Amino acid sequence: MLSSPFYRNRGGEASFVPIVEVDFMIAVAILETGRPPAPLAEAFGDYAAQFRAMLGEGAATRRFDVQAGELPEDPSAFAGAIITGSAAGVYEDLPWIEPLSAWLRGARGKTRLVGVCFGHQILAHAFGGRVEKSDRGWGVGLHRYQVLGDEAWMTPAAASIAIPASHQDQVTAPPADARVLIASDFTPYAGLAWGQDAISFQCHPEFEPAFAARLTEGRRGRIDDALVDQAHATLAQPNDRAVLAGWIRAYLGVSA
Repeated sequence: MLSSPFYRNRGGEASFVPIVEVDFMIAVAILETGRPPAPLAEAFGDYAAQFRAMLGEGAATRRFDVQAGELPEDPSAFAGAIITGSAAGVYEDLPWIEPLSAWLRGARGKTRLVGVCFGHQILAHAFGGRVEKSDRGWGVGLHRYQVLGDEAWMTPAAASIAIPASHQDQVTAPPADARVLIASDFTPYAGLAWGQDAISFQCHPEFEPAFAARLTEGRRGRIDDALVDQAHATLAQPNDRAVLAGWIRAYLGVSA
């Protein structure tokens, strides 16, 4: 929420005078690139709502519907930009993919960029990497990643983190200037960083385990039954969503 730069003048109710010292909250742009199935959106909120919950009440946000052609005109007007998940693949011939990629290249260095799942993949794609449908198949359930990065914003430190995942596509060749933050045998490039300009993660810190479980269950048939059952079992275990969410908030400079 932005604070008003005016207060009511005691000398007359119709006049206002400026307040010199006001703390403004600069918004984080949420670039919404997809939506969950309608029943899940009704129960848990859409992706923008899930990221708002992850960032906490201390962060102001503004949503942009990327598929409808909405993108921030001035990246530097925002504290950062989060690119959400999507059912789309970055290699698909969709009318909004290239404009988003071009926007990300232009926004680099002007605001802090955070990509999650599809957002992770589109950042890698836009910056010169390769993304493909993985021959490893679906990654669902709670995945554990080894932490390889040692960034100032990665506090508290952790040797590994367990976070919900839901994807078929993966970054198979990261851009030359990217460094790997987190990795697993299933997802070797699960987290990437580009200087202080951008960070991205294949996993979903914004997903509640119940949401991830219902999303996976809805894909039973497309995903092997045994893998769906395994995903349910892992999602019942403790996770480190709060750790990764805290890292992202620290990177963006917002408080919960």
